Amino acid sequence: MTQSQKCAAVVVGAGPAGLAVMGNLLEKQLGGKIAWVDPLFQGGRVNRKYREVPSNTKVALFQAYATAVQPFRTVINNTRIPSPFSTMAKLDQDKTCHLHHAADVVRALTDGVVKMDQVLACRGVITAANLAEKTSTWTVRIKLRDSADEVEVLTPRLVLCTGSHPTVVPIHVPGHNIERLDLDVVLKPSELMSLLPKGTPLTVGVVGASHSAILALLNLVDLARTSHPELRIKWFTRHPLRYAEYMDGWILRDNTGLKGHAADFARQQLEDGKLAESEAGRFITKVDCGGGQEQAQYERHLPSCSYLVQAVGFTRDPLPELSVNGLLLEPEFDSASGGFRDGNGRAVRGLYGAGIAFPERVVDPYGNVEHAVGFFKFMKYLKRVSPQWAA
Repeated sequence: MTQSQKCAAVVVGAGPAGLAVMGNLLEKQLGGKIAWVDPLFQGGRVNRKYREVPSNTKVALFQAYATAVQPFRTVINNTRIPSPFSTMAKLDQDKTCHLHHAADVVRALTDGVVKMDQVLACRGVITAANLAEKTSTWTVRIKLRDSADEVEVLTPRLVLCTGSHPTVVPIHVPGHNIERLDLDVVLKPSELMSLLPKGTPLTVGVVGASHSAILALLNLVDLARTSHPELRIKWFTRHPLRYAEYMDGWILRDNTGLKGHAADFARQQLEDGKLAESEAGRFITKVDCGGGQEQAQYERHLPSCSYLVQAVGFTRDPLPELSVNGLLLEPEFDSASGGFRDGNGRAVRGLYGAGIAFPERVVDPYGNVEHAVGFFKFMKYLKRVSPQWAA
């Protein structure tokens, strides 16, 4: 790669959203190479951290994602069987699956896409990008992973699929410092098992009632039932359990309600009428934090906890330094177009985003607002907005 190169687009991130952007832009044949920037090209955080997580998406939708664009279908047709694609095709299409199946599909598609002639794969990270408005050109600086070199790409389109990480909210209990457990570790039973000490009484506090909170409870209960019989759990929650509900042609709480394995576990063992009698109830004490009593409950119950894990959502990863005409830019995402606006509400030319960091805002027939996060949801969104990016 030369020190300065022109490309039709630069796509940052090689998780499911970044891969979906590549598939859509390659299909549109922009008339030049597309630079794809990622330190690893191994499926992003889903593959690194969440392979052991049961999905809340049906297999059929992972299949729909994998076959949605021609470049992906080309990779699948050129891959020898058995492959992650043939494995996915054999699973029950109406059921959910563990995310390692989906992560393997993303990795196999990524391996095929980076070999394409139209793709310039840059193993590294973007350090800065500046838009010269006069020429509508982004100058993107990329620090390569395995070299001291920094390279420059000139492009009319910069797409950010930079991902997110579990949110950590400050919780202060006077006179008590509690050890934090990373949610990513709690969602990976093989790692969690070796991290928590055995043969000693310990209590883990879990904050939240979302999909990831319920999976955290499930994994901790599994340990208490088997390798860690002295483990107990305090579950801090502000509201009742909420489930996705299949309506006529749409899903209520599609992005926020419990589905799949997590929903089954919650319904059978965690509901107020079930917890006291269920197996999970042998290990879990529920702490009601509703009605503004959160801090008081933390002060009452956290001193007895050895560890605390928060499952309260995800926070966007830091962006590279962005500027327009040399002036620092704090971009505001515009979900309708997948583009961004500056501090004055003006559209920033050629800057786009997708994925969990920049999801589509959706409104259901009851007027509830959610953010659409999921492999096929990213693909559907990109099918809608990427034609404008390519124009």
